[in-house]
Amino acid sequence: MFARPWMLLFLVLPLLHLCWVWQRRSGRTVLPFDGGLRGSGWFVRGLLGIGESLPALLLAVAVILLALPQELAAPKEKRSLTNIQFLVDISGSMEAKFGKGNRYDASMEAINQFLDYRKGDSFGLTFFGNNYLHWVPLTSDPSAFRCALPFMSPTNNIPGFGGTEIGKAVLGTREILTSRAEGDRMLILVTDGWSSDLSGGAEIEIAKRLKRDGITLFAVNIQEEEARAEIVNLARMTGGEVFNPEDTKRLAEVFQRIDQMTKAKIEQGVAELVDWFLPFAIAGLSVLGLYLLVQFGLRYTPW
Repeated sequence: MFARPWMLLFLVLPLLHLCWVWQRRSGRTVLPFDGGLRGSGWFVRGLLGIGESLPALLLAVAVILLALPQELAAPKEKRSLTNIQFLVDISGSMEAKFGKGNRYDASMEAINQFLDYRKGDSFGLTFFGNNYLHWVPLTSDPSAFRCALPFMSPTNNIPGFGGTEIGKAVLGTREILTSRAEGDRMLILVTDGWSSDLSGGAEIEIAKRLKRDGITLFAVNIQEEEARAEIVNLARMTGGEVFNPEDTKRLAEVFQRIDQMTKAKIEQGVAELVDWFLPFAIAGLSVLGLYLLVQFGLRYTPW
C-alpha cells in the first residue's frame, strides 16, 4: 500500500534503462590473443550487465520510497483517562487529632499515596469550608499535590473557610469536571462535618446533576461518627460509596478500595497505517554498496 501510488509510474524509467543495458549491442571490444581460443564472452558480458543494472535498481528503490510505502500496524491498547477531583475540607474541625497528626494531615497523606496508584489519570485539588478554592487544576502531573500540604492547613485559620458548605463546594467542582470532554469523571469528597446546604432534599438534586454529568462521587467521612444520611445519598445516587475510616491505616485502605472499584478501562485501538521504509532502505543500501564495489573493477572500459 502506498500513500502516493501515482509515483510508481516513474518505475518505467529504471525499466527502460534495464532494457537498454541488456538489449544493446554496442560497447563490445575485441581483444586479440595470439594462440587463444575464440570464446563467446557471455560470462564477462553478464557480469558487466549486472554491474550496469545496479543504477537502475537504485532508481527503482528511490521511486518506491518516494511513493511512501505503508503497512497496517498492530492495534495498540490505550488506557482510558479518568479525571479525579479531590474536594478536601479545611474547616476548623479538621484540626482534630487523627493518628499521629490531625485529620487534615492524614487526609492529604492518604491522597498523596493514592496518586501513585493512578498513574496516567488527571488530578485536581479543591479546598473548601464556607467557600471553595481550586488549588490544583486537573493535570496528569501530581507534583503540586506534594507541596500543597502546609499552605491550606486549617491551622492557618484562613478567613472564609472556618465552616462547612459541602453542597456549594460540590457544585463548584462539578464545573471543573464537566469542562473536560475526554475521560471518566470522579469526585472524592473528604470531610468530617455536616452541611446545612444538603438538607431538605438538596442532596438529591445535586446527586441527580452529578449523575447526569457522569460524575461518580466517593465520600470519605473522617470522624468517629457515621456519615449523615444526606452524604450517603449524595454518594450512592451517583454510583459511588461512603467510607468511615477509624484510623490512618483504614484511611489508606479506603483509597486502595476506591482504586479497585474504579479500575482504569483499557480501550482497544484500531490498526493504523504507518510508514514502511525499512525493507526498501535496506535493499537500497545493499544495492548501493554492491555498486561501489563494482566500480573498483567490474565495469565496461573501451580500451
